[in-house]
This record gives sequence, C-alpha cells and structure tokens, in this order.
Amino acid sequence: MTKDEDNKVINLFSAAQNINGMPPEVREQVKFYAGFNYVKHKKDPNGNSFTKENLLNYASKCHYMVSVMREIDSEIVVYSYHVPNSDLFKFLKSFEENKLDGTIIKIDKFFPEDLA
Repeated sequence: MTKDEDNKVINLFSAAQNINGMPPEVREQVKFYAGFNYVKHKKDPNGNSFTKENLLNYASKCHYMVSVMREIDSEIVVYSYHVPNSDLFKFLKSFEENKLDGTIIKIDKFFPEDLA
C-alpha cells in the first residue's frame, strides 16, 4: 500500500474509535474480528487485483527493524532487532513465550529495493 492508502486506513480506524458516532460509510469499511479492527482491500491503489505470487515475492523481500525498550540494572535501554518478514511472527511469539522481554516501541518496515 502507498503512504496515502495507509493514511486513509488510519483515518478510518480513528473514525471507528467512536462506535456510537461512527458515520455509516466508515461502519461499512471497518470490520472487527478476533479482537482487532481491519479494512479489507480487494485491489491495489492502481485498481489491479492482487496476485498471490506477487504478494509472496514482495513479502519475502521485506524486513523490519523492531525497537524494544528494556530495563537492565535500573537503566532504560533500547534494543534494535533486524527481523526478516519470514521471522516476524516467530519474533513476536517469543515475547508471548517469555523468551524475549521488553516493550515494543516501534516497528519500521523496510521495502524491497526494486519495488516499483
């Protein structure tokens, strides 16, 4: 998604925070499942349908820099982890399983170099 598309989705989520005052057009777009709000996209920003192979290829090239705050010996420190897309769920699960601890402060996504 483009930055403009991301901002549109974020604005929808912001509007959905007030369920009682949610405009009908927002109510139609923002759905709720498994404890989370989501917006479903059927086409890319150019109006093209998604292709499984293209999305998997794109995902394989993405990676994340995850900043985690920890308190060590009464000192606050921030660890920056490089996480390939294929390991993102494993990385997050390690917090749930107490293999890693701390508070995730930020997740930055790095896109493939050859992304058009």
